Amino acid sequence: MSIKTTEIKITNQRGFLFDLIIYISVMFLIREIYFSNVGFIVNGLFWSFSTLVIAIWRMKVRNISWKNLGLRKPISIKKTLFVTIGILIAIPLSIMLFQLIKDFLPFSLAPDNSSENAISKFGNLKDNWLLFLSIMPMILIQSTLEEVLDRGFLINWFERLFSSTTFATIIAVVLQAAIFGFRHSYDFSERSITVGIIGLIMGIAYVKFGRNLWPLIIAHCILNTMSMIDRV
Repeated sequence: MSIKTTEIKITNQRGFLFDLIIYISVMFLIREIYFSNVGFIVNGLFWSFSTLVIAIWRMKVRNISWKNLGLRKPISIKKTLFVTIGILIAIPLSIMLFQLIKDFLPFSLAPDNSSENAISKFGNLKDNWLLFLSIMPMILIQSTLEEVLDRGFLINWFERLFSSTTFATIIAVVLQAAIFGFRHSYDFSERSITVGIIGLIMGIAYVKFGRNLWPLIIAHCILNTMSMIDRV
């Protein structure tokens, strides 16, 4: 590798590091802004759209499109359904495995309070189908944004930061899953690990099956829909 090529590579890596610093900083700092009069779901969309703006800005600078990151028409509907079903099977199995081994881990975890927090976030959905139908479009939009940003943007940017090798891909998948899990609980708890497992499986599916975001988006929307129905 020539000195000029090495310099270009280092410059590109610094650029992607700069992008990630801006993106991750905004991702977490924007959550300090909370509009109490509109509720958690609207605030969540505000946070996601804010980071989406940063992602679009940095993608434009790097001349990278959403199509490059996987937001494109699937080549095969059959493969898309296969990957989607595989994700929907792998996630509950992995979470069940974690539940079996969590008591044997050499460290303690904060309890999962997601059920209690759900009422404060979404309102009391018990037998309230009108509330369910009114918030589901926003839930589905949020699910889509999480896949586009956490899998599409973060994985690719981490890969480019670490030279786009196989090792870099592994690190990218793990890092985005860790960020995804932590962002949903802001602690080291059962919930953060459970959500991290979801992010890990989504990330693996993304890099192993053609880097198309649609199977992930469909699976994420189905999982969140099922989770919300379970609360009604």
